[in-house]
Amino acid sequence: MPENPRTDEGFARELDAADPLRGFRAEFCLPLAGDLRRAAAAARSVSPLAVADDEPAIYLTGNSLGLQPRSTRDAVVQELDDWARLGVEGHFHAKHPWYPAHEELRGPLSRLVGAKETEVVAMNSLTVNLHLLMVSFYRPRADRFRILMEDSAFPSDSYAIRSQADFHARASNGAFNVRDAVVRLVARDERSGVYTTDEVLDAIDRHADSAALLLMGGVNYRTGQVFDMARITAHARARGVTVGWDLAHAAGNVPLALHEWGVDFAAWCSYKYLNSGPGSVAGAFVHERHLSNAALPRFAGWWGNDPSTRFVMGPEFVPVARADAWSTSNPPILSLAAVRASLGVFDRATVGALREKSKKLTGYLDHLLRAERGATGIEVLTPREPEARGCQLSIRVPGHGRELLAQLLSMGVVCDFREPDVVRAAPVPLYNTFLDAWRFAAILRELAAPRR
Repeated sequence: MPENPRTDEGFARELDAADPLRGFRAEFCLPLAGDLRRAAAAARSVSPLAVADDEPAIYLTGNSLGLQPRSTRDAVVQELDDWARLGVEGHFHAKHPWYPAHEELRGPLSRLVGAKETEVVAMNSLTVNLHLLMVSFYRPRADRFRILMEDSAFPSDSYAIRSQADFHARASNGAFNVRDAVVRLVARDERSGVYTTDEVLDAIDRHADSAALLLMGGVNYRTGQVFDMARITAHARARGVTVGWDLAHAAGNVPLALHEWGVDFAAWCSYKYLNSGPGSVAGAFVHERHLSNAALPRFAGWWGNDPSTRFVMGPEFVPVARADAWSTSNPPILSLAAVRASLGVFDRATVGALREKSKKLTGYLDHLLRAERGATGIEVLTPREPEARGCQLSIRVPGHGRELLAQLLSMGVVCDFREPDVVRAAPVPLYNTFLDAWRFAAILRELAAPRR
């Protein structure tokens, strides 16, 4: 990508022609602009920039729900056919036998998040996994009971963390005050909401003597900022603080090295950048140093029991020495099939190649938006440095509220919105194009321009 790329449509088409990953777009189901307009009862804009009804919409919300890989339908139908044909014998004789089905995902998941295969497991949903992991890794004492989190964390994280603190405070008979348990780190730059790494490290230092756990989002859902997970993890653990990461907006978006970084635990969903369908099976990571510790408290279920004794059906729980020990039930097979199909795409594309395209694609869109800031007042909140962001750009559009979403949809663009005036757009390297970025920038410029 040139340092100061051209802003004409022709250059976008040149970039697409040179893109080595351009073939992956055809492997996804791209919603038509007309279908989305009709579903939302949105009138089509008369602007010449609007996407025609029979053209694919400009879909820039993979940060909320990724598009369906075309291979997903066959993967799910295969499971339905095996169920119809084999009944219970499908557990051992289906094309992808159900009993060990989650084991097939260990390799792809470990490559995705930078872990050993023993350290990852596909199970449950994201917030359920965070709760199960906090049972083991939030171990408050009267002197160390605080949980550090970013103030702009996704609400579900706030609810989970606060409820864990409340539960332990009640169980401790007043050993600590729940009102003091959750420390929300507020960004000094309140306008953008972007943190510097140093201010996070300083906050860890201020609370190191009383902090039991640091639990943050690897990529902030509101700003799109990628935290320096390696440095933050090392700093906190050196001060005796257990470290967990919510990777909902990081998995499938940015390269991860959870084992190398020494992260204690992590969890992620699979329906955003991982394109596995709404509410699909999530994932979890537990560092290998914890896997043999059978004394760790945990909520047990039979799928976490050592498989060599699982069918003994005895009353004693024997945790298997891998991340599977935190799973409680066998996973939903139809959903797992969708995860398997999507991870197959990532294995072929590779995280490294996707990251290289993402830097170019997101950088190109950032350049287009900043080039028009003077005329429109548009402001990109997401950090400009490529290493400090993934696919998502958070864009403040002054003078426009939620109605801007309907206007974008009328033009054939799918984004999402955060109050009071922030549009989130995520050009995903697997299926978005440089032309998508160019057309979106032109459409947003038209909608944001002051009316005369």
